[in-house]
Amino acid sequence: MDRPPSYRKNAYILTALILLIGAGSTVFLLLRLQGPASDAEAASPVADIYQDGTLLYSIPLSPDREPYTFVITGDGDRSNTVQIKNGQIGILSASCPDKLCVRQRFHSTSLLPIVCLPNRLVIRIREENAPAPDAVTY
Repeated sequence: MDRPPSYRKNAYILTALILLIGAGSTVFLLLRLQGPASDAEAASPVADIYQDGTLLYSIPLSPDREPYTFVITGDGDRSNTVQIKNGQIGILSASCPDKLCVRQRFHSTSLLPIVCLPNRLVIRIREENAPAPDAVTY
């Protein structure tokens, strides 16, 4: 069965349109995956450390910074020993009974915060100039 010429023309146009959209999407994704175009856009993440809902410190997590450790104390005998090294932040020791914050290890991305509920400490990492995720699952 022979198709009319208008049917073939529409099929060619549709095929060309699909190929054009696919090529455009591929170019867009490749350019987006190349990363920032300048050093200003490549800002290192910043760790915001909160205790009892109050911002205590905002510390840049640059990978070329020397490692250092400091202690955050709270009411009573609450304390957390925090270390920053290789562009990552983590809790080395804590006075809380379960030590879940120590088991979270070191983080360098904003996907999950480091939390010590008994000591009311939260470490959130924010990535400047980073696109917001569409969705986050745990």
